[in-house]
Amino acid sequence: MDPEEQRPPRDTAAKPRRPGRRAVLGMAAGLALPLPAVAGHGVARASELPGRPTPPDAGLDVAQENTRPGDDGWRVVRPGAPSAVEGFASRTSVLPGDPFDLHVSTRSAAYTVSAYRIGWYGGARARLVWRSAPQTGLRQPAAVFEASTRTARTDWRPTLRVDTTGWPEGCYLLRLDTTDGQAQRFVPVTVRSRSTAGRLVIVNAVATWQAYNRWGGPDLYRGATGKKDARSLAVSFDRPYAARNGAGQFFMFEAPLVALAERMGLPLAYVTGIDVAREPGLLRWASGIVSLGHDEYWSPEQRVHVLRARDHGANLAVLGANCCYRRVRFEPSALGADRTMVCFKADYEADPGYRAGLPPTTDFRRPPLPQPESELHGLMYDGFPVDAPYVVADPSHWLLAGTGARTGDAFAHLVGVEYDRVNPAYPPPAPVEVIARSPVIRDNQRTQADTVYFTMPSGAGVFATGTMRWVEALNATGGPDKSNHGMDGRTGAFVRTVTENLLHTFSRGPAACTPR
Repeated sequence: MDPEEQRPPRDTAAKPRRPGRRAVLGMAAGLALPLPAVAGHGVARASELPGRPTPPDAGLDVAQENTRPGDDGWRVVRPGAPSAVEGFASRTSVLPGDPFDLHVSTRSAAYTVSAYRIGWYGGARARLVWRSAPQTGLRQPAAVFEASTRTARTDWRPTLRVDTTGWPEGCYLLRLDTTDGQAQRFVPVTVRSRSTAGRLVIVNAVATWQAYNRWGGPDLYRGATGKKDARSLAVSFDRPYAARNGAGQFFMFEAPLVALAERMGLPLAYVTGIDVAREPGLLRWASGIVSLGHDEYWSPEQRVHVLRARDHGANLAVLGANCCYRRVRFEPSALGADRTMVCFKADYEADPGYRAGLPPTTDFRRPPLPQPESELHGLMYDGFPVDAPYVVADPSHWLLAGTGARTGDAFAHLVGVEYDRVNPAYPPPAPVEVIARSPVIRDNQRTQADTVYFTMPSGAGVFATGTMRWVEALNATGGPDKSNHGMDGRTGAFVRTVTENLLHTFSRGPAACTPR
């Protein structure tokens, strides 16, 4: 979220009815299902709901995959000059065995490509799956600028076709290494799952990665000169990622959760938000859906398909804040479908697509088509920037089992940099349990960030952290770490235990909880 957009707009649309204090703050109401008591709560399992398959479909064996040797040398240690070597993939995701093209530009005579699958691997966190022979270097043209939408893209030639035969499903970082040893860069790509049935689905938020990508100058927040009124109205996937040595937002907001989930050996599936939007049945019979640390930009199709899965029993975990806030549209580029993301924001009336009858590419909560994010996960985005302790409200909740936390315990710096809260003007779809209520001050005003849990009539459990730092905190292991917002090992241990409780339960099927 951009600093100038930190205060969500006051909507003029009619507000849904306000629930009473007991409905908002109380525990979830009992469901019309025969739910056995488990650790003080009733938890419905997939086998108890007619028509839901219990075992996961044949696919990735995460536990077996992570017995393979990892490679500690996968990280970029010599980034070199900004344009020394860089590239992008012609597809954000592929099925195992499908090819894709790499478009690479380099000042060096030659380079190699190493494909690393991100996981646990005994703590190495990556495994080398494939390495290319040396490829002839090519210096490609500068960015192309589309004036009508202020979009930066490339017109680069493909330099290498990559065959993914034998690659397991998962998140990949392809590392480009110049053979003279002067530069390295990453290219992210997802080898997506064919089926999600019986699996916990990790959704890579590639739309949000691209919204903040300033390669070529503008992104959806600022123009090349830094001015807001020169920002892009559409952004292209046909370009490298400028941030974090080419990895975009994956490192900060997603990789720590991938490592933890793979260490646990859970049945996992991997997709991108674009895959979810494109395939209406992709989430059919998924045990749960995991939205990661920064998952702001969604298409209407993705929202509909996630809602449908939730309302048919798929658990939903939102491990960030500001989730499903911006409505976008995907359009093709010269390289294929869904390679351009359109988001006019407050200028939606100028969007040719909107004039042609397509949904407005503005905030979901805004008129003329208000669909507040609370309808999905119970919370409303409330602001940026904040830095505050996370304060426990309900230590007896099953998610906090094993943490040793007590009412009022605080975990420094865990709330930030964006946060969500329960807003009675935009009620959740079911009564919520408030697990944490953390006082914050934003713009000299007192408010709070909330962590909530609620259950749907389908039996699905929904968990939302209300803070963007949740996934980042999984990496906190020692003393206060300035590079990780000052979070310490105590905070990391708390977040890891809660997340393990969540993932274990959500991987087993609908996690409806009845009052204690």
